[in-house]
Amino acid sequence: MPELSLLAAALVGLMGGVHCVGMCGPLVTAFALQRPGKEPRLLLHLSANLGRLVSYTLAGAVAGGLGESSLWLRQLFPVEQLLFGLAQVMLVLLGLYLAGWNRWLLHVERAGSVVWRRLQPLFTRVLPIERPGQAFLAGLLWGWLPCGLVYSVLIAALASGSPTSGALTMLAFGLGTLPNLLAMGWFANRLAAWVRRPVVRRTAGLAVLGLGLVGLARLFF
Repeated sequence: MPELSLLAAALVGLMGGVHCVGMCGPLVTAFALQRPGKEPRLLLHLSANLGRLVSYTLAGAVAGGLGESSLWLRQLFPVEQLLFGLAQVMLVLLGLYLAGWNRWLLHVERAGSVVWRRLQPLFTRVLPIERPGQAFLAGLLWGWLPCGLVYSVLIAALASGSPTSGALTMLAFGLGTLPNLLAMGWFANRLAAWVRRPVVRRTAGLAVLGLGLVGLARLFF
């Protein structure tokens, strides 16, 4: 059964960075501004992103476990192929959204806001960020921020069919997002202006769109 490779998951995270900077930029900036303590800024950003990666990995393991538990249905329905196809459709929608050609993915993010509304009060209690432990906890909560980019890869984790594969898929994706978000912590204004350029967004969108189309082609050829 075809599945989203770890390299592809990392590339989705990297190319989707234009979305990360726009959506998570305010949170990353908050880590930098809410810093009355003496801890190095880089240590706080690394701690926060470590917490985020832990949440992604946990979510991937749960999704992979759910996918594994549904494998008994494959005698009745092509569950694995359907989940993989859905993951590729999500990547196509993500690519169109990143390129600025379609906004359907926003409806998926709104659905996920139900969970975030319950977690957001906990996030505000962690502020101001003064120590790495606080940053790590904030990162754990940050990992559940509604995000169509995350949901696209989470469906791929569901299609992977095992907790280990699901966890590794989400971990690879999270590692792919690191360069953009760490850079955001240091060059917030310049990076935000750069990713707003149409050519940057369209290039990233086409790259993700291409991954989704290639995945769909693998289902039929």
